[in-house]
Amino acid sequence: MHVKGDPSALVMFKVRLLGMKIKKKKLLEELGENRLPYLTPSDADFHQLWKTKYSKLIFRKSDTVPEELHQMVQESFLTLREHDCFFQDLVRIKGKDFLTPVSRILIGNPGCTYKYLNTRLFTVPWPTEGYDIKYCSPRIHDACKALMRLNDYLHIEAVRALQGQNFFETKIKDTTLIDREQSFATSLTEQGSVSRGQSSVCVAEDDRSLKNRTSYNLTLLNYMDPLQMLYLKQEPYFGMGNVAVSWHHDENLVERSTVAVYSYSCEDSAIQESNEQELKGRDPAVWHVGLKVAWDIETPGLAVPLHQGDIYLMLDDLNMTHQHCVLAGLSPRFSSTHRVADSSRGTLEYIIGRCELALQNLQTDSDSMALSLKSLEATVVKQVEEIHNEVEFEWLRQFWFQGKRYLKCTDWWLKPMAKLEEFWRKLEVMTSLLLSEVRKEQQIEEQRNETISCFLLLLKERQKLRKEWTARCQSDAAESLPEDQKPECHPFWTDDDESNMPLPYDLEEVIAYLQNLVQ
Repeated sequence: MHVKGDPSALVMFKVRLLGMKIKKKKLLEELGENRLPYLTPSDADFHQLWKTKYSKLIFRKSDTVPEELHQMVQESFLTLREHDCFFQDLVRIKGKDFLTPVSRILIGNPGCTYKYLNTRLFTVPWPTEGYDIKYCSPRIHDACKALMRLNDYLHIEAVRALQGQNFFETKIKDTTLIDREQSFATSLTEQGSVSRGQSSVCVAEDDRSLKNRTSYNLTLLNYMDPLQMLYLKQEPYFGMGNVAVSWHHDENLVERSTVAVYSYSCEDSAIQESNEQELKGRDPAVWHVGLKVAWDIETPGLAVPLHQGDIYLMLDDLNMTHQHCVLAGLSPRFSSTHRVADSSRGTLEYIIGRCELALQNLQTDSDSMALSLKSLEATVVKQVEEIHNEVEFEWLRQFWFQGKRYLKCTDWWLKPMAKLEEFWRKLEVMTSLLLSEVRKEQQIEEQRNETISCFLLLLKERQKLRKEWTARCQSDAAESLPEDQKPECHPFWTDDDESNMPLPYDLEEVIAYLQNLVQ
């Protein structure tokens, strides 16, 4: 959900968050010391419950997936771990920073981002036709390419699953599946990189929504070794045991889009499935995905075991009507979670377009080369200053807050970030020009006051967010990170810097001056 620059959406978002807190508190109060029931495959009613309440969860056992694809993908996981490409994210929850227990990396279409828990991740681009992408090693290139091939495969599987649910009332057996998978496995070695948006499956022109809901533009990779974790939360509602990822809905997705997950737990002879069922129905040595109907205490939960190479799909509105969690086993585990991220405000193309729109209000005198603003209308000022805040806090500060992590894989983002910073510096100049204009008294007082009032709101937001980001960069959690992952407070400058910045970093005096003007 996008709330930036939309006050009504921001209010709705806060109301929704408050509602979720109230629901969670009420649910836990109702439960007291009791726990809700949940089923595993060992329970007699497990499959009936799945069919009636969780039918939009589709499971594919590893032996249905081409062996060559398994090998490519699993090798890519190990390569990325070997090159230290998985990172714990410093996320923001209820005004506090927390390091995620799971380490992650985002891989996908060039220039794409994915935002969760107030953290914007930037894709390590997979090899895409028409893009010059330099990887730190050929093995990282191969790993990204393998995940792109997995992405194509999961797109096919998602379309097939949705068509099966849409057009047939009963579970079907697709007799062409084996042939299709064999031809796909053959194509793995024959095909090179594919262009963005190219699909291996034909989708009818009149069913574009089907394609839109399955055309994954990125994958969020996860890695965790439970035995290296000092503490893992306990699942609070059902008593399912250790939780690697708590109950949640996936964020920032195209509505009703499918999420596809490939799971790879590094099982070996040292970690056997437990004979003693320490937790009812669930073997604590084995990783599981847990599902529940959101805020429902009547329907039992589901805990589905995950083994090497298993795949599951969350179809249609399952991500909205249900919540899911990941229950930790004992062995290290990787997963590749393929998503149709909502790219309406999350791509490089989008934010560059926004900056170019804002700069249309800047003009240069052909003789003196002096800069000035074309319009001082409140609506124009509001738009420009909102874009100014957006590029600074949703892009520049988000990127540098993650330190130099992306350089472990590629330097692809450095040029785009330099371009965005160049735009941002021009926006700082425009803010300075606007400040000079409102100081002039020859304007009509009513129009001047309207412009200043609008300007003030956005400057106050900028000041508040700068303080927040500066504090986040200096937090104990930030300081605990390795040197190359430590957050950088950038852009940052002082009055003594030779940066030729037109305005101070600290805007308190500017805000006080403007407040005096409208009093």
